[in-house]
Amino acid sequence: MSTENLPQSPEQPPRKPRVAVVFGGRSSEHGISVVTAGAVLKAIDRTKYDVLPIGITRDGRWALTADEPERMAITDRRTPEVEDVAESGEGGVVLPLDPGNREVVLSEPGSVPKALGEVDVVFPVLHGPYGEDGTLQGLLELSGVPYVGSGVLASAVGQDKEYMKRVFTSFGLKVGPYVVIRPREWEQDESAARKKIVDFAGEHGWPLFVKPARAGSSIGITKVDDIADLGDAIAEAQRHDPKILVEAALRGREIECGVLEFADGPRASVPSEIPPPDAHAYYDFEAKYIDSTPGIVPAPLTPEETAEVQRLAVDAFEAASCEGLVRADFFLTEDGEFVINEINTMPGMTPISMYPQMWQASGINYPELVDRLIQAALRRSTGLR
Repeated sequence: MSTENLPQSPEQPPRKPRVAVVFGGRSSEHGISVVTAGAVLKAIDRTKYDVLPIGITRDGRWALTADEPERMAITDRRTPEVEDVAESGEGGVVLPLDPGNREVVLSEPGSVPKALGEVDVVFPVLHGPYGEDGTLQGLLELSGVPYVGSGVLASAVGQDKEYMKRVFTSFGLKVGPYVVIRPREWEQDESAARKKIVDFAGEHGWPLFVKPARAGSSIGITKVDDIADLGDAIAEAQRHDPKILVEAALRGREIECGVLEFADGPRASVPSEIPPPDAHAYYDFEAKYIDSTPGIVPAPLTPEETAEVQRLAVDAFEAASCEGLVRADFFLTEDGEFVINEINTMPGMTPISMYPQMWQASGINYPELVDRLIQAALRRSTGLR
């Protein structure tokens, strides 16, 4: 559904599309989602769209929030919370499950439910489980409401690093060595699960990276240099996800590339490079968001290397059946080969995030990028496509 196809009344001026920006959520990436929402809310053209900000608290309550992006920023090394901008500490926003009704309702204890108006498109800027992983996308499909970004399958594949790698391998994309420890393995025989990791280290060497299989923003990841630190690393990863992924370290440069869906198909941005942070062992959460380690845009690559990583980024987008946007992360190894590490179907879009920076360098500024994502969602229908 494009903007011009919205229902109109001959007695009234054309209605602007209504965009619900949904953010926060129950995952460990709650705070970064709030920061991303602040940037998106600030960038949306209010002469073109009406906006309804909806925050999901850490316990899962959908709250009507203030439309005040300046309150959704990192301050004093602390990420914001939905509760900081929620209009009320009780009640919640209810999205209809009837595809013929897009009326959003605010329900509060002791009050008559209040209609908030129809929503034409949802811009979900949730990161991690319970939002980026296909769960919210499934709810929106049931509701018949168009939304920005990938559908249920691509979102689920993009969240689960194991199955993401399996999909990439099946499409001929090269991935690095890894091993997975599932919850049942750990519960049934913890010593055998540990041995599986130690044997993997014996084959591929130290250091290893131990991470939650279904998390992002580098949360819960530990670089493990020897067996003595393995137990603590496993515990930290399992604090975020009972399923963990262990990866061999790859020697090389970290290269990222953005993919954006245009009317004629996906295109890649200029790539960026993430240099090793001075004060951190690797590009972890604090290096990314708290200390704002700057990336290099565009990445200092040869024209041939640039073309190759752009081609691979689009290939990854297509392999996982993505829509809207993706950030694809690679290692350029010492022998000149690109190895894909992961994709992110709803990458961070904070003011310092690499995805908008790459598109800025490609000629699309932040407000235009947000507008293109909304328009792409309005063009798409829900359901099988």
